[in-house]
Amino acid sequence: MKKYLHSAALFLLWALPACSQQQTTAAGNKTQQSVNTSLLTNATVKQAITALQAADEAAWLALFTPDAILLDDGNKRDFRKFSKEAMGHEHFTSIDKVEKDGLRVLGHFHSDQWGDFKTYFEFELTNDGKIKQLSIGQAR
Repeated sequence: MKKYLHSAALFLLWALPACSQQQTTAAGNKTQQSVNTSLLTNATVKQAITALQAADEAAWLALFTPDAILLDDGNKRDFRKFSKEAMGHEHFTSIDKVEKDGLRVLGHFHSDQWGDFKTYFEFELTNDGKIKQLSIGQAR
């Protein structure tokens, strides 16, 4: 009986990760598909978060101006490098609040490199709806 319970426990430990909602792309990047985006009211922001969640770098980049600026806790970073590194390795685990006419998203976030934490993404758009600046950082 003990041997059976031990085997069943090992099987569950092996099988449970397969039941998670993460998927793997052909390139081997993990994606996270299941965050509730119903709070997102700005169409461009919703498309950007959806692309980030799906690790769809092409869809993500198509929403930004060619000279888009990234500020990380107020410090300028290379937007293209961030985008390449984030896809499949960073995603929201929940969207908790949306502010500033739908342009500021606050929620829980996962980064393979930095772990789990509260974050904000604040988007600044051009008149034609492209994202010209993305400010990100740890939310308090």
